[in-house]
Amino acid sequence: MNDRPDLSSFASYRAPRRSLLSARKFALMASVVAGLGAAVYGFGPSAGQFDFFSTSAHAQVNNEVRKVAQPIGFADIVERVKPSVISVKVNINEKVAKNDGDDDSSPFQPGSPMERFFRRFGGQDGLPPGLRGGPRGRVVTGQGSGFFISADGFAVTNNHVVDSADKVEVTADDGKTYTAKVIGTDARTDLALIKVEGGSNFSFAKLSDGKPRIGDWVLAVGNPFGLGGTVTAGIVSANGRDIGNGPYDDFIQIDAPVNKGNSGGPAFNTEGEVMGVNTAIYSPSGGSVGIAFAIPASTVKSVVAQLKDKGSVSRGWIGVQIQPVTSDIADSLGLKKAEGALVAEPQANGPAAKAGIESGDVITKVNGETVKDARELARTIGGLAPGTAVKLNVLHKGEDKTINLTLGQLPNALEAKADTDNGDKGGATRGTDVPKLGLTLAPANTVAGAGKEGVVVTDVDPKSAAAERGFKEGDVILEVAGKSVANVADVREAINAARSDNKNSVLMRIKSGGTSRFVAVPIAKG
Repeated sequence: MNDRPDLSSFASYRAPRRSLLSARKFALMASVVAGLGAAVYGFGPSAGQFDFFSTSAHAQVNNEVRKVAQPIGFADIVERVKPSVISVKVNINEKVAKNDGDDDSSPFQPGSPMERFFRRFGGQDGLPPGLRGGPRGRVVTGQGSGFFISADGFAVTNNHVVDSADKVEVTADDGKTYTAKVIGTDARTDLALIKVEGGSNFSFAKLSDGKPRIGDWVLAVGNPFGLGGTVTAGIVSANGRDIGNGPYDDFIQIDAPVNKGNSGGPAFNTEGEVMGVNTAIYSPSGGSVGIAFAIPASTVKSVVAQLKDKGSVSRGWIGVQIQPVTSDIADSLGLKKAEGALVAEPQANGPAAKAGIESGDVITKVNGETVKDARELARTIGGLAPGTAVKLNVLHKGEDKTINLTLGQLPNALEAKADTDNGDKGGATRGTDVPKLGLTLAPANTVAGAGKEGVVVTDVDPKSAAAERGFKEGDVILEVAGKSVANVADVREAINAARSDNKNSVLMRIKSGGTSRFVAVPIAKG
């Protein structure tokens, strides 16, 4: 039973050549050792005879490698700031989770910026990180993160974490659980202020006064997937990101791993100060892919101060619908740079309309400070208190004007304009082709439901520049090159005048879906 077969009887058997292999291995090892020795010798301080086992040479090399390779740790920073971070748990009753006849259990209003963002980048059900519910009619529970900003229990988190919550509980770093109440929320910046009850000596974090630089270290601390007190590290990838959440978007992009449940948690710099509040991630899979967005500390400071004072946020308002100045629009208006905010339409009875601002004006400065783009104008005006007197520099029909006005208060909910002109467009004539634009046009008053002003688009060449810029059937062209148009002849006349002025494009004001906007359309020469 214990007899071993004679392996030499098998055809595949080859006797081992131990001595030959050993010799080869020794030769190979010797050559490698010799090479290493030569490398060390070449950097040695002495040109004399080389001692392969020189301990001083080894010590020098090891010390240099140790200096370069040893990573910089964050343990000291984490130990200092981690006690200020909390896990937030909320309960939302069935009036949010249950929506008869509708399978959407998202807490956001259908079509709202946050609903669209999380529908696109969140989980399959479109809910924000950490917010999940059971079957309809049951209580929805959600988890997020936050951090103390004062010893007496005021803490910051995201609006979407505590919005509509009936009960809020927080768990501190030491494992103790407290009840909290919502002091105020601001949906436009997705920030919320809560007050933790039952303590008066909480560890708290300081909001940074400086602006982070691209490449700065960042530490994200939070409650991903319910795993409280989790720390991840990365760098600042970008500043001023617009993710389509609203006109006040000014996010810091970071690559520190941020996951569901991190919402509302802090992003620390290496000074142990909060540079931002983690609020959203870009994630095709639902997990971290290294693209996260944080609300800057400067925004947090201004919003939290108002929430603490009165439970809500008041913003300045001038009452204009604005859009960016693109390079094509700048060329059409004769601007040297594509800067400023183009007024698409002033709102009736708003501060801007009362002060004389018109469609087509470009706001270039606020109180002497240059306006880079439309988003910067919205943030600048929104950062001022209602009732504040401001001076605007405006480009009006090619001339610089200075306009003084007093800011109104931004309404909490702006009424959407009803599109009363979207009735049956049947019975319309086909219209007249304007081949160099790729549009077929007809006077608006000849097309049912198109209104009385301007010319209506009845067809768009899908391969035209107009199609590329979003023109569609039913759009109404109100102005071309700053002049009102009532028929196709007016459009052609304005285009020919732009060609005579050697313009590469012509600016049109169009009404689409109840709102107005400007579009620069390239014009063919000749």
